[in-house]
Amino acid sequence: MKLTTEELFIRHAKADKPSLLSKSIICLHNIRSAYNVGAVFRNADVFGIKQVFLSGFTPTPETNIEVSKTAIGAEKQVPWSYFTLWNACNEKLQKIESQIFAVEQTKKSKLLTEFDFNEVTIPNMAFVFGNEVKGLDDEVLVSADHHLIIPQFGTKHSLNISVASGVVMYDLLCKSV
Repeated sequence: MKLTTEELFIRHAKADKPSLLSKSIICLHNIRSAYNVGAVFRNADVFGIKQVFLSGFTPTPETNIEVSKTAIGAEKQVPWSYFTLWNACNEKLQKIESQIFAVEQTKKSKLLTEFDFNEVTIPNMAFVFGNEVKGLDDEVLVSADHHLIIPQFGTKHSLNISVASGVVMYDLLCKSV
């Protein structure tokens, strides 16, 4: 009943990437866990994300074996870049005409589920996820065009970064026209 690996490759090769996902960049800033970074690479590959940007002390596939172990090859499929400082990452995002979305719980945050990404006419959308404990730095929040919050209804107030990135990517998939 299950599809074979070969059948999956054929199916995925024939699929068109949804419009919103194909112009999206995932940015990970100051992420501590190499396992989380690897899991985000897997999400990015599965959803057809354009590129992954890593910045700050976020581990990279070249510097930490756990990233590659968890990504199980996705880091070789999804183009990625590393920036020592957020400022350099932000400059690159501006240069390639990106609208920046900080995925963080702030007073300015709009609900992810209510945001109409199809109205974004700029060529690229960059979704920035921050540190597992402290969230995004003020430097990142100030540079963002939008702040987004994932609706939550329980007693906990956060999601694992790989889960949060998957939720955002799935929302983009559902909203692609």
